[in-house]
Amino acid sequence: MRKDPFKPAARVAGQRQDVWSIVNEAALASPVQPITNLGQGFFGYNPPEFVLDAAREALGKVECNQYSPTKGRPRLKKAIANAYSPHFNRMINPDTEVTITTGANEGMLSAFMGFLEAGDEVIVFEPFFDQYISNIEMPGGKVVYVPMTPPKNGATQTTSAGEWFVDMEVLEDKITDKTRMIVLNSPHNPVGKVFSKEELQAIGGLCVKHNIIILSDEVYDRLYYVPFTRIATLSPEIAALTLTVGSAGKNFYATGWRVGYLIGPEHLIKYVSAAHTRICYSSVSPLQEATAVAFERADEEGFWDDSKKEMKGKMERFNEVWDELGLPYSIPQGGYFVLVNLAKVKLPADYPFPDHVANRPRDFKLSWFCIMELGVAAIPPTEFFTDANAHIVEDWLRFAVCKEDKILESAKERLRGLRKYIK
Repeated sequence: MRKDPFKPAARVAGQRQDVWSIVNEAALASPVQPITNLGQGFFGYNPPEFVLDAAREALGKVECNQYSPTKGRPRLKKAIANAYSPHFNRMINPDTEVTITTGANEGMLSAFMGFLEAGDEVIVFEPFFDQYISNIEMPGGKVVYVPMTPPKNGATQTTSAGEWFVDMEVLEDKITDKTRMIVLNSPHNPVGKVFSKEELQAIGGLCVKHNIIILSDEVYDRLYYVPFTRIATLSPEIAALTLTVGSAGKNFYATGWRVGYLIGPEHLIKYVSAAHTRICYSSVSPLQEATAVAFERADEEGFWDDSKKEMKGKMERFNEVWDELGLPYSIPQGGYFVLVNLAKVKLPADYPFPDHVANRPRDFKLSWFCIMELGVAAIPPTEFFTDANAHIVEDWLRFAVCKEDKILESAKERLRGLRKYIK
């Protein structure tokens, strides 16, 4: 009998409704409008004017409105090499060690497509950015999870995100003959942890020992509030195994531009580029040109220091509300997300949660409740854990502070409404 032509592939069939659609649907249905959206990590304001001017100018150039070379526009690759060479303590070759991708996410997919065969294993730390999982499974890879352990007193006291840790013995026990890659994220989403030099040295040492490729997701690499180490800088042996992922969208407040990039040795980058060519051939030309100008001018505009100072200030001012309410949180070391523990918030026993929320962990109920009753959207972080380890964060919510100050102040005022539910 002929196979059902409308049967979806297993990789997309039978998946639970994703957290983004649940939160967005709840936001639309909330009686409290307009919603103060601190859920998804998109910026609530435009890129700086010098970046927007570069985009406008690029749109007027004929060559910028046609296909770019599959590996990226030469001007952008050179600008990235120049911007990152001082941070890598060596000269990066823009022609052989940089490739441009359609966002960091497609860049990571290209890395997995470039190296994974069916059955190859990839180690991922929990919590994880959810796109990692589908990107690994698409080419037939198997995800092997290693949980990060939160601070022992994180549920009762405000602690540093740096206190979340990886047990290196557990990590090494997960390594097998099939382990092909490991995914590292620093600064980390959603925890906000910046991995220390000692932690990175231990992870890098294991990868050298077992000959494992390191895919280092560093998309928040310009937003760190403690010393930040790039794993590729620790030794030539570690550098030879490392692909560093970056995001112009995160760097320049333009997540919709979808301009990402990978930096690494030629023997790795060329296969990422080959996969990228097969996936989408090339990335958006005028926005590549604008990103090149952004990198070229960022230092003279004082943009990097201003950006870091501004985001740290937003984080500190927003977190004042948790201090007021006596709710513990994890102080971020980087990025623009904060995890807050709401174990003290007692939800009404008879609250009418819909089935698709009632059947999920408590953080989904907390998220739904905050949207419906307070008009503030936040993300339940169990979405970034396996079911077995979801209990670690079922009392937490993730808030994004990359919004205008007036939005953050509105959120603080609304969140004070939790006071009557705190017991």
